[in-house]
Amino acid sequence: MKRRACLLGLPVALSSCGGVLTRPYVRRRDWALAVPLPPPRPPRANGKVLLVRSVEAAPGLGDRGLKTFGPDGLMRTDFYNRWAVTPAEGVGASLRQYLATSGLFAAVLGPGSLARADLTLEAELMQLWAEPEAGRAVASLAIVLLATGSASPRVLLQATEAATTVLPAKADAAADVAAQLAALASVFSRTAAALARFA
Repeated sequence: MKRRACLLGLPVALSSCGGVLTRPYVRRRDWALAVPLPPPRPPRANGKVLLVRSVEAAPGLGDRGLKTFGPDGLMRTDFYNRWAVTPAEGVGASLRQYLATSGLFAAVLGPGSLARADLTLEAELMQLWAEPEAGRAVASLAIVLLATGSASPRVLLQATEAATTVLPAKADAAADVAAQLAALASVFSRTAAALARFA
């Protein structure tokens, strides 16, 4: 009898499991962290050589998931929408490309280069997220510029560059990404302006 009761209950159990298996599949999407570049200018003749070190990430920004910051002070990570690379890696590559395109320097080097640099830029990504309730996306970068052409490096500049952009009222992941990249472009523009007097 016990075996028969178990067998009779089996179709019900299987049908309930089938309900779980028929849930719609949500596909992950990777977004390119590619910041819009300024109009390209040729390298500055007799300009200085700039080394841009690997960008560090502030706590909470180390993984690839898109971030949303709420009014409750909590940061949420989107599991299904994420950057194609870690934010620090993407920002570092984009920043080097942005500064090279700006024409401020004779050359812009990356980590591992054996060329001698006159200046070294260190940066930490402090903010990169959407704030839907506030209707904005936020980005900020803490930078330190060092004179490294001599045996004793010295600090030339220490600053934090920040920017916000408008986020549509009914934003989706694509709008979040576009707004964050636009905010980063503004941060890069301000960073380039801050570095210009040392170039």
